[in-house]
Amino acid sequence: MPYEPPTHTVERSLRATTGARTVAGVDEVGRGAWAGPVTVCAAVTGLRRPPAGLTDSKLLTVKRRDALLPVLEDWVTAYGLGHSTPEEIDALGMTAALRLAAERALNALPVRPDAVILDGKHDYLGAPWRVRTVIKGDQSCIAVAAASVIAKVRRDAMMAELESEAGGCAPYGFAANAGYPSPVHQAALAELGPTAHHRLSWSYLDGLPKWRHLKKHRPSAEAAALESGGQLGFDF
Repeated sequence: MPYEPPTHTVERSLRATTGARTVAGVDEVGRGAWAGPVTVCAAVTGLRRPPAGLTDSKLLTVKRRDALLPVLEDWVTAYGLGHSTPEEIDALGMTAALRLAAERALNALPVRPDAVILDGKHDYLGAPWRVRTVIKGDQSCIAVAAASVIAKVRRDAMMAELESEAGGCAPYGFAANAGYPSPVHQAALAELGPTAHHRLSWSYLDGLPKWRHLKKHRPSAEAAALESGGQLGFDF
């Protein structure tokens, strides 16, 4: 399906209206997964022409995303990655875990950005960061699109590595589903229960009578509502 390539329009607007010199695009991946971390990438691209074919990672094939990663890593001015672990997600709730991962990504940049373009309509980052939220920013903003591809490919690689670990993750199919609820993943959960990499505060455990005693109490109704909404999505 044809799509409009991303532009620097939002970044130029931020520079003109706020005086920002360094603008970072921020995107996350793994919000709706049942296992693994939530990962955030912050990318600084300047106003240079992007590599051909750059867009939201969800619009690209796995092969195209993998091919773009080394190109993007060489092309961006800088990028930082941040993760929140399943344990942190369970303890803090998804909103706070996203903020923690985003702060880790932004703090990994060599220069603190003057402004942040955040994908989506919800500002989970907040003060003291100067944030501009953009719905479908991963499709329309070059820096956010770059962040989306880097975050997706790097997190997918992390999840694939779990299959070769000694902890018995192979039956869950993380290399193919990245921790999202594929049929293979759900079948392994029903039979074997959650691993140390699973989020134990999530409602999927309610549907597993054999394992529901392992469920951890969610920290707040707000976090629970956000997480239950995210669990319906597939992104692998």
